Amino acid sequence: MPDRDITYGRVLRLAGPIVLANLSVPLLGAVDTAMMGHMDAPHYLAGLALGSLVFSFLYWGFGFLRMGTTGFAAQAVGAQDQTALGNSLIQAVLLGLGFGVVVIVLQSLIGGFAFTFLEGSGDAIANAQAYFAIRIWSAPATLVTYCLLGWLIGIQRTRDTLYIQLILNGLNIGLDLLFVVGFGWGVEGVALGTVIAEYVALGVGLLLVRRQWRINHAHFDRADLFSPGKLSRLVAVNGDIFIRTFFLITAFALVTREGGRLGDIWLDANAILMMLQTSLAFGLDGFAMAVEGLAGAAFGAKDRRALHRAVKVSTVLALVTAGLYTILYGLGGYALINLFTDLAEVREIAYTYLPWIIASPFISVWCFQLDGIFIGAQRTRDMRNMMIIAFVIFLAVLYGGLEAWGNHAIWGSLIAFFALRGITLAARYPALLRAVPSN
Repeated sequence: MPDRDITYGRVLRLAGPIVLANLSVPLLGAVDTAMMGHMDAPHYLAGLALGSLVFSFLYWGFGFLRMGTTGFAAQAVGAQDQTALGNSLIQAVLLGLGFGVVVIVLQSLIGGFAFTFLEGSGDAIANAQAYFAIRIWSAPATLVTYCLLGWLIGIQRTRDTLYIQLILNGLNIGLDLLFVVGFGWGVEGVALGTVIAEYVALGVGLLLVRRQWRINHAHFDRADLFSPGKLSRLVAVNGDIFIRTFFLITAFALVTREGGRLGDIWLDANAILMMLQTSLAFGLDGFAMAVEGLAGAAFGAKDRRALHRAVKVSTVLALVTAGLYTILYGLGGYALINLFTDLAEVREIAYTYLPWIIASPFISVWCFQLDGIFIGAQRTRDMRNMMIIAFVIFLAVLYGGLEAWGNHAIWGSLIAFFALRGITLAARYPALLRAVPSN
């Protein structure tokens, strides 16, 4: 993969489908939020926010299935190793399926712990528990699909990931509208729509991966698949990413928890603002995921110039995207908030804290980009360690300012967390670059 092949057009072709696929995720969340936000009481939206948070924490904790698979597959592509390419998929799918079954078996334990931790009114918690009891059954489909998406990104077939995500989220939206608006099933309808859509998306994903397996002449070696050395590397990489993701999701959980202690209307307002932040994250993640595949291939090919070019081009495009988000939220933030709820009190609170979301794009973009580079390079130990440092400082900012600044401390600490993740990873980037031979 010569560096001259990494053009702005190529990166856009890689990132574009991921951006579109990712934006369909908050679109789904926006539809769900809008349906619950227009109900006649705030506890419906609060219950959905709490229930969704449980699955964000749970499934994002398994994000290593997607990220680790991308890194292994991308480096196999760069090294032109079809056996490693096949092994990366088979190992990931086996892990995803196994973890999905474990989640279902342990659902009572998981739910009991989660709802002990979360704060909210009795009605909000009841709605969240109803949502959890249904959606938990999608675990195997969700986790195996993570593996399929990671492998497709690693081999730079991002258009296929778009097809999977559009089917998943488009079907989910349609079913939610049918079950909630048509049948009046509330949060239970939202959960059931998600479960059905997850299994349909898994089927589509398996068909697309089967096609790419043949095109790329991938195969696996059973002895190599379970060799101690390969398994040790797999555990180390995925373990680092799991720990890193655990602290990331814990930060988001604490933000939601502290907002919930202020009351349901504060929880609702913060849920809407978090929806805007999530939309931003999914948009910028497109370029981060594109650089995962490109950086991983450059590492596999031992080509520093290609790595440098991939980082430069993807980061420039990510900065342009961040600027567009700033303009969108600056000019249309009030209108976006109004789309999500009719409740005047919730709107007024969200308006007050909107400036934090407007400031977020240019602060957040760096940690997303660096995450992508480090995932592709499989420098997962650095990702883990820098996340822990950022998290400790985040806690100090959050709980040091919470009493005096209230919800401003919650949002200020979250934005500071993004900044710290970028700063700490940037400090480790020179060492990453030195690990690739100069040519």
